[in-house]
Amino acid sequence: MDVTQSGKSRAEQVEHLRRKMAEVSGRTSPTAGSTHRGSMPSRASIPASENLLPVPESLSELLPDSLPRGSVAVLSGARSLSLRLVAAVTAAGGHAAIVGQPHVGLLAAVEMGADLSRLAVIPDPGADPVEVAAVLMDGLDLVVLGLGGRSVAPTRARAVTARARQKGCTLLVVDGDWHGASARMESRVSGFEVTGAGTGAPVPGCGRINRVRLTTKASGRCVGLARVAGG
Repeated sequence: MDVTQSGKSRAEQVEHLRRKMAEVSGRTSPTAGSTHRGSMPSRASIPASENLLPVPESLSELLPDSLPRGSVAVLSGARSLSLRLVAAVTAAGGHAAIVGQPHVGLLAAVEMGADLSRLAVIPDPGADPVEVAAVLMDGLDLVVLGLGGRSVAPTRARAVTARARQKGCTLLVVDGDWHGASARMESRVSGFEVTGAGTGAPVPGCGRINRVRLTTKASGRCVGLARVAGG
């Protein structure tokens, strides 16, 4: 789902997004016995496993307890990590959105296993991407928010964090800072795996990169002590 915002006023943008999220909420309303997204019972009655966001296998060592639904995490460095999280969530049947990242690599997300039918993409959220992200929390499991190098004021961050916790939607902030984030992850490219370049040492300009190795460091309340993992 690609939501185009050009040519609309801020109020029209927000109203358009609310309608879109109402449609998503209707599709994800729980059936009998289900506790997935929708109008949930008290979160205290939901099994602990249902309160954790699915994460890719490569992060299982780094985040043995995953990310709690409703938490806020800040990611810096390699952007492929955010796509891996989107792929893990949508492949597990959840819904996600990517806000404020006009050059996001959707083909790479598909190659990682993402289900694009469960992904909303808002490349240009207008002057207030934080408000757009807050609206999207109504019906989604994960919102990836690109801030374009900006930071969010503490009072605004606390209000949106409280909304994320209430809605059970995890907010992943990239290319910016978020006061009071419960987890912070830094991911750097540490190497490549190349195929089709013949035997022996890789030859520059030959072959195809079929895997990028990342080294990721995480810290914060969701993680406990700082952890480092490669994958």
